[in-house]
Amino acid sequence: MTKIKLCGLFRPCDIEAANGLMPEYIGFVFASKSPRYIYPQKAAELRLILKREIKAVGVFVGERAENIADLLNAGVIDIAQLHGGESEEYIKSLRYLTDKPIIKAFRIDGPDDVRQAEKCSADYVLLDSGNGGTGTAFEWELIKNIKRPYFLAGGLDAENVGKAVNMLKPYAVDVSSGIETNGLKDGIKMADFVAAVRKEDEI
Repeated sequence: MTKIKLCGLFRPCDIEAANGLMPEYIGFVFASKSPRYIYPQKAAELRLILKREIKAVGVFVGERAENIADLLNAGVIDIAQLHGGESEEYIKSLRYLTDKPIIKAFRIDGPDDVRQAEKCSADYVLLDSGNGGTGTAFEWELIKNIKRPYFLAGGLDAENVGKAVNMLKPYAVDVSSGIETNGLKDGIKMADFVAAVRKEDEI
């Protein structure tokens, strides 16, 4: 079954909607330049109302490893998602500070990017277009033969995610702007996205 990550949640109503839909993951964005940025204290408060069966992923760009490890070890988040230019050495240093899982995001522009993702030592890789949160898809043909589980991101919504699941069979799909209206999470779009993924899984 394809797992689902609803990313960029920052309001109690977002969490309540997710609790009703039961995706495997939700995402808190800790990148200060993002319009979906959430303060760690606010994320901790929202985590208290998130169902325990749903894993919370923290999204970071160029953050100090110590700060990420603190949030992981405190239980505010379960998984770290690295969306900057973090190196293998950085991943190693983060593993020294915590035993929690790591997702490394890669911008897919060509075959070299796919090869880099395949070699990465992170627990999972996330394949995206641009620098994340762009709302645009990349050329899916590039990743048809990738040899490791991955999160698929970039321009997904309820209209195209079924095709993506059918064509690529990703480990998980990740959506943010595709479930928003005027920059805020839309409960109907969230439900439609989850339904589209689950429907494809049943086929």
